[in-house]
Amino acid sequence: MDRVAIINRIGSNYLTANIENGEYSYQKACNEKYIDFDEIKIQDEKGRVYKNLDIRFCDDKNKFVILVETKQDYRKDAAKAKEQLSAYVSYEKELTNYTILAILANTKDNSILVWKDAISDESLLSNEIKLQKFTDYLELIKPKRKNNREEVMKHTYELNELLHEYGIKERIRGQFVGTCLLAIKNGLIYKDLPTQQVLSGIKQILESLLGNDLNKAEKLVILSKNVIEAQDVASLKKDHISIILDFIKEKIYPFINDKSTLGQDLLNLFFTTFNKYVGKADKNQAFTPDHIVDFMCKIIGINKHSRVLDPCCGSGSFLVRALTDALDDCDTKEEQEEVKKSHIYGIEYENTAFGLATTNMLIHGDGNSNVVMDSCFKRYQWIKDAHIDKVLMNPPYNAQQKHCCESYVATWKASGSKKKPTEDPSKGFHFVYEIAKQMSGGKLAVLLPMQCAIGTSSELQSFKEKILQEHHLDAVFSFPDDIFHPGASSCACCMVFDIGIKHEKAPVKETFFGYFKEDGFQKRKNLGRVEREAGIWKNKIEPLWLDLYRKRKEVAGLSVNKEVTANDEWLSEAYIKTDYSTLCNDNFQETINNYLSFLVKMGDVYES
Repeated sequence: MDRVAIINRIGSNYLTANIENGEYSYQKACNEKYIDFDEIKIQDEKGRVYKNLDIRFCDDKNKFVILVETKQDYRKDAAKAKEQLSAYVSYEKELTNYTILAILANTKDNSILVWKDAISDESLLSNEIKLQKFTDYLELIKPKRKNNREEVMKHTYELNELLHEYGIKERIRGQFVGTCLLAIKNGLIYKDLPTQQVLSGIKQILESLLGNDLNKAEKLVILSKNVIEAQDVASLKKDHISIILDFIKEKIYPFINDKSTLGQDLLNLFFTTFNKYVGKADKNQAFTPDHIVDFMCKIIGINKHSRVLDPCCGSGSFLVRALTDALDDCDTKEEQEEVKKSHIYGIEYENTAFGLATTNMLIHGDGNSNVVMDSCFKRYQWIKDAHIDKVLMNPPYNAQQKHCCESYVATWKASGSKKKPTEDPSKGFHFVYEIAKQMSGGKLAVLLPMQCAIGTSSELQSFKEKILQEHHLDAVFSFPDDIFHPGASSCACCMVFDIGIKHEKAPVKETFFGYFKEDGFQKRKNLGRVEREAGIWKNKIEPLWLDLYRKRKEVAGLSVNKEVTANDEWLSEAYIKTDYSTLCNDNFQETINNYLSFLVKMGDVYES
């Protein structure tokens, strides 16, 4: 990228050249402010003084400056290039003491390096690999929007009440709010406009964002039908739609800075949390918490080379996290575009959930062209052609016949006095078995109900046997009982498989079992599950869980390694040693109370 292109990209209105060739002379600037340049000048090893910066941008109001030094290829002598840029940073501190963003930019290609306030490894912004506008950098360094998890969750509940008041039915609330957030994020104009004109503006933004998406027409039809043309939405009064959009803009969006990874997490938290609140009538709807999604991605090792699939993607939380992790691992813009184009894949059967996934991916920055609406059992060749090596999934645990594999449904039979099942007797296990067969090796992480790990029925036992004949059970994590609160009430565990390696022939014979019931979150009214203290998950619990798994450590009360077969229980509870050092009188009293409650419930204790 040449210098003219760099100036136009960052913003020529912020350019502050002070000499004829368009450069910025620090000697001249210092003289104008009566600063003795000779006292602060920096020289190279040959005695030449660094004076003139290639490009300088400045915003005095916000006390923010961007310094750009261009090289044909700074990698040929990176140390010298950094030394030169460091000199200009020092001059700038003497001159203005503004917040500084310093950039080395190649003219040979689009490669850049970006630092904040100092040229050091600690100050390098490693995620900044694509040149941005001045205003984007200002938002990155001095964000007007602050990441605030609890504010987002609190206002999500309030917004749900507002939508109820204005007659927006529960089944479309999540999609409607997500679409509104997406439109606001992309500059929707709505003040004093009639409802239909506002909705038309939303549709234009969607068309623009979908661009050349191969499934653009299908996605527009679904989003239009579910949101823009929905009677509840189309009949909104002018004042009401304005109030809703104002609420999202003023009480949701300001607390999410999507320029940071945490901000992207919060966007997804908002999306999934909202749908938890509005999905209470559907107890089979299990939205995976964002911190668990993050943990599972780390467990299977998502990077820029991963080819990721979620075959039951729902609102797209696994895909969003996988996309974010893969993009963070990229070194160039070209690598990022490649990830978006051909490394993230999703399948969703229900059109409402498909619309949610589409909107969610768009909110998080594209990557949605490989999300399709279909049955995963009809996409075997599509999956094989994608060369998937990482799968993240949370299949439906009580799927109806239409959601299941046809050949498997054909095997369902009545047993004894019971009629032929109407819901998946494998509790989602057959989704795992079928998808694993389409993969090109790699790892699969899945959330399944505890029944699958215990194998209480002949059906579940059969799938445990079949899957171990083809794949290795690497790990099983027992998660908190209320993990899906306030949505579904299922108690789940996470199973991790090494695909294409027979269990009995795996290099590591033992399976890792983690009793990971304590994630640092607690239920709080109107907020769902929140951290009991700020940062406990990121700073303490997740690092501990990852360390135990990666090093296969055995810790009483937390983890154990055990050789298992299909006939064994796949749960840590069956093998883990009790950590007696943590027991106290309260634990004893709690056990007595629980036992007494059980006796009362069973009718074995009567009031005298």
